[in-house]
Amino acid sequence: MTTNTAAQPNRAHESHGYRNRLPLELGGKLQRRTLIVLSTATILGGLGFGASASVGALLLAEVSGNDAISGLAAAMSNAGAAAAGIPLARIAARRGRRTAVVLGSSVAMLGALLAISGAGISQWWVLALGIGILGVASAVQLLSRFAATDLALPENRARDLSLVVWSITVGAVIGPNLMGPGAVVGGWIGVTPLAGVFVFTFFAQLAAVCVNYFGLRPDPLLTARALQAEAAQARDAGPETATEVAASRGAKILAIVIIGMAQAIMVGLMAMTPLHLKHHGGSDALVGITLSLHIAGMYALSPVFGILAGKIGRLPVIGGGWAILLVAIYFAYLSGENSLYVQIAMTLVGVGWSAVTVAGAALLTDLTALGERPKWQGRADTFMSASGAAAGVLAGIVFAMSDFSILALVALALLTLGAIASMYPKLRVARQH
Repeated sequence: MTTNTAAQPNRAHESHGYRNRLPLELGGKLQRRTLIVLSTATILGGLGFGASASVGALLLAEVSGNDAISGLAAAMSNAGAAAAGIPLARIAARRGRRTAVVLGSSVAMLGALLAISGAGISQWWVLALGIGILGVASAVQLLSRFAATDLALPENRARDLSLVVWSITVGAVIGPNLMGPGAVVGGWIGVTPLAGVFVFTFFAQLAAVCVNYFGLRPDPLLTARALQAEAAQARDAGPETATEVAASRGAKILAIVIIGMAQAIMVGLMAMTPLHLKHHGGSDALVGITLSLHIAGMYALSPVFGILAGKIGRLPVIGGGWAILLVAIYFAYLSGENSLYVQIAMTLVGVGWSAVTVAGAALLTDLTALGERPKWQGRADTFMSASGAAAGVLAGIVFAMSDFSILALVALALLTLGAIASMYPKLRVARQH
């Protein structure tokens, strides 16, 4: 009894400080390993997805012969990600993150094969369907960034999340420049040159499946639950109360809206950039460089925003992101035939998107109890992707009826909505761990 009594205060202290101590003491080593695995798989997934995203609009326009249909590339990709968001979150909640990401990447492989087949038989709707199924790869990337927070200390959540987001940079920046090699591969297999890029996508997703399947053991979410259950048992209490979850429901919805508006702005402008450049005499090389700059803006600075979100707070970083997006929209509005302005705009769109989504995802995680996180994270990913899908369709219609400057004004309206949501009082009283 003496030994148990002496040990009890220390045990109670660990239980009381679960959110600040246990992940570091018992899960720190696993967290570092998890980040390495998630980052490696995300690099591979980003390589394939970045390559296909860069040619999707151009290939759809080529196969269909209709520029307006090109907007379906971004729309279908985001629709596929939206459709997969909640199902993958449910799988993660029941079976763990590992099962969810492996299954998602496997489905994306099938999408790449279908896209190649659609281009091969010159059926744009089959190509669009393949791009939509391939969009599940984007849902896997979104899920992976949340998986990085499962065992992270509260003050490190934004940083660890941003590191996985940053890892997309390597593959995503290289991806748009695979159009040349893809053309060679396309010639080998007898399809239109642009379709050859999807061959790279297939093998990149296959590699990501292998990395996550063999490397993501033990599962970070299941381990976090086990650690929390141990702490709750020590203090003879439930992990979290219903009141704690319900109190921040409105703020969680606002956080999801913020993330969705940033996604809509980014997708809407990016979807029409290749055609805008092409209509003004831009070469394939110019399109590739512009998209590489945009994707670099999306991911390269994400660790900076993750660190800032941990030091100065989530909302200031989100506000800074809106300011950057405002400048980007200004350059897009003025761009016209000036390809340099387009490149500046698209680079800043990526940077602003990164600030808002990294800090927004960290904010949503802060607002959500561990047991509820997969559900709310799935909702966020679904809304984010659905917003991108709707923006892709809208962008194609607006661009076909007008020009890039009018599309920039639509983006400004979306920014205004997101900025207003960011200023809502409920977010200022968000629970901080």
